[in-house]
Amino acid sequence: MRVKICGITESQQAMAIASLGATALGFICVPSSPRYVNTAQIQATTAQLPENIDKIGVFANVSILTIIQTAVDSRLTGVQLHGDESPEFCYQLRQFLPQVEIIKALRIHNNQDLAQVTSYTDYIDTLLLDAYHPQQLGGTGQTLDWSLLQAFNPPVPWFLAGGLTPDNIIEALKQVNPDGIDLSSGVERAPGDKDLDKVAQLFEKLAMENRE
Repeated sequence: MRVKICGITESQQAMAIASLGATALGFICVPSSPRYVNTAQIQATTAQLPENIDKIGVFANVSILTIIQTAVDSRLTGVQLHGDESPEFCYQLRQFLPQVEIIKALRIHNNQDLAQVTSYTDYIDTLLLDAYHPQQLGGTGQTLDWSLLQAFNPPVPWFLAGGLTPDNIIEALKQVNPDGIDLSSGVERAPGDKDLDKVAQLFEKLAMENRE
């Protein structure tokens, strides 16, 4: 299972998190976010990371040109669209970045929100389901209603996000069956400052679950 730790702001923490077992790291390219990092900061981090670690840039409601420029300059392997991007937007972006993983994040409040999934799956590589918040796009610490997802089986791989922590991850995975998990605030001391002890606890819990 893929494990993505999002909201990386420091190179040393990125290296430590990768060594603990993360398969993907997320960099917030949204200037209004407290976890925002610019292209130079992402470059400094991605240059040190192993090749097998996915480097995902998170964008929301910006132009295709902005995403392309950042993805190329920062050597990103994936682009996560966390705003109101349409299926057509995803299709157009894929034409320009055919070798880059396109992840569409959807904020899920009810079954009606889940119904959006089918309009995107032809144009993206991966889905990410996050908790709905009326003001914030992500990193809220709120969990989804996992019961909505017990029978969720889209035609593309998907990440479960939204309020996941080392304390609730096993309960979440008992209820739903994602291809990956995405954590941000659940392994932080403060926005962008990851708590490496919590990250280590997360991988200990996952290892114990796998042994069982």
